[in-house]
Amino acid sequence: MVDAITSPATQTAAKAQPTASGFSGATGGDFQTFLTMLTAQLKNQDPLNPMEGTDFAIQLATFAGVEQQALGNKYLEQMAGAGGSGGLGSMASWIGKEARTTAPVWFGEAPVTLDIAPHAQADVVQLITTDAAGNIVGREDIGTGTGQVDWYGRTEDGGKLPDGTYSFTLESWRNGELIDQVQVGAYARITEAQLGSDGASVIFQGGSAAPADQVTALRDPA
Repeated sequence: MVDAITSPATQTAAKAQPTASGFSGATGGDFQTFLTMLTAQLKNQDPLNPMEGTDFAIQLATFAGVEQQALGNKYLEQMAGAGGSGGLGSMASWIGKEARTTAPVWFGEAPVTLDIAPHAQADVVQLITTDAAGNIVGREDIGTGTGQVDWYGRTEDGGKLPDGTYSFTLESWRNGELIDQVQVGAYARITEAQLGSDGASVIFQGGSAAPADQVTALRDPA
């Protein structure tokens, strides 16, 4: 008599166990607590008056409703994060603007604006240009001044570098010794904003991309 009543209940509890791993990500300890209480209830019920199947179904349905609400709250939090500060909602206004970034930027017909800031004690400053393949395609003395300058992408013989993405490094020298080396911020137009598993990112004209937190300045195109 006892075996006939206990066995189905044990089978039901066993079927419920695999579900724990599926829901644990959303409710964590709440689901585990529910299973612990349910198992204790099944073990300690009166064999002559076991829990009715309808009561068991009601408990499962109640928990399913709570679980669904927890999942809904989680998705709402994700949506709020995407639309809040630093998310896609605020980044929508970035599209069409020019952003300052140290990521590779596109160079075509128009010059690229660079933000130059050499070491204060430098007596020689050199701008190093690197192409998409990582090759140094330019090294030029630019003086010790600071501020924004337009880079026209010229070779040593005065020709134009091919269209493509380029990145820039600034070397500061003093008395023939390298005292500082930094990446140069360049301005590029934003064409798209994305939200992925690694967070928000922006896509620049020409297809290059950078994490949104690497954008250090925004401006309207001149």
